[in-house]
Amino acid sequence: MSVVELRGVKVHYPGQTQPALDIDALRIGEGERVAFIGPSGCGKTTLLRLVNGYLEAQSGELRVLDTLYTNVSRRRARALRTPVGFVFQSFNLVERATVFDNVLWGRLGRVPPLRSLFGGFSSTDKEIAMQAIEEVDLIDQLGQRADTLSGGQQQRVGVARVLAQEAQIVLADEPVSSLDPSLADDVLSLLAEVSTNHEVTLLMSLHQPELAARHAQRVVGMRHGRVVWQGAAAELDAAAIETIYDRAA
Repeated sequence: MSVVELRGVKVHYPGQTQPALDIDALRIGEGERVAFIGPSGCGKTTLLRLVNGYLEAQSGELRVLDTLYTNVSRRRARALRTPVGFVFQSFNLVERATVFDNVLWGRLGRVPPLRSLFGGFSSTDKEIAMQAIEEVDLIDQLGQRADTLSGGQQQRVGVARVLAQEAQIVLADEPVSSLDPSLADDVLSLLAEVSTNHEVTLLMSLHQPELAARHAQRVVGMRHGRVVWQGAAAELDAAAIETIYDRAA
């Protein structure tokens, strides 16, 4: 079953003549771990933002969880984004808030809009947040402010937040670009573990092909907004990397 499907999708940014994204056809299966790689500006982040509903395609068809993303109202967009979680490159935490509060806010999409304005979280919401924090091994930092954590710990909070959200699809946009190599492997291993344990579909944009090969099941190579290579992670060899990054040119 496909949970994300693009057909003839094009995304243009204002003032640019070439499309930032130009996808003929791409399908992501339920529970897949897919890494998108390619040079800067190749369209990886644009693709994730499109799937998350932050952007709208000018042409083509995008389906996420069997819902067609076309002319979606603001209220409907909120409902559509609830099962899609986002792990950000820059963590996107409220720095002065505690670990617990940052994770609990992942429940906002599950709370009725009026109640969410007043932080009306139920005991069930709080229990789910606690379980997520425990799963990412941050229970000792529960009441600690986010801005006092290490980079690796902050990204673990981001992972716990999408766990609390009960996301069916997790999008991770360069989630380890600001971390050193050992922490990068640690965070990507956690994301892969979450994907497996919760049967979640994971889409990651990564700069390093070696990390994609280690932590993804399938790799999609992009350049100039287009898919130029895709295959099983084990098939990502030197020739494939040359094709994706045009290193032979």
